[in-house]
Amino acid sequence: MDMDEPDLTSAESLATYDEIREWVRENYGFHVTNLNIAKMKRKHGIMERQNYNFPKSEDSRQPNCPEEKEKAIEEALKHFKMIES
Repeated sequence: MDMDEPDLTSAESLATYDEIREWVRENYGFHVTNLNIAKMKRKHGIMERQNYNFPKSEDSRQPNCPEEKEKAIEEALKHFKMIES
C-alpha cells in the first residue's frame, strides 16, 4: 500500500468518472463532462480529491449543467450506490 496516495471515500471507490459517463451515454444517449459529474457529486456531498486545475480568477464562471444531465448523473450515482435512491 502506497502511503503517498490520498485516501478514497467509500463513494469515490464505487465508480470512476469514465464509468459514470459511459453509464449515462448507454442509458440516456448523451455525453456528460467531468465538470457536470463533479458538480453533481459536490451537490450530493460526495467529497472529491484535490484538484490542481484552479480557475485563473476567482470570479470565473462555469457553465451550468442542464437539468436533464443533472437527472441522468443522479441516476448514475444511484446506480453505482454512491447516493441513496
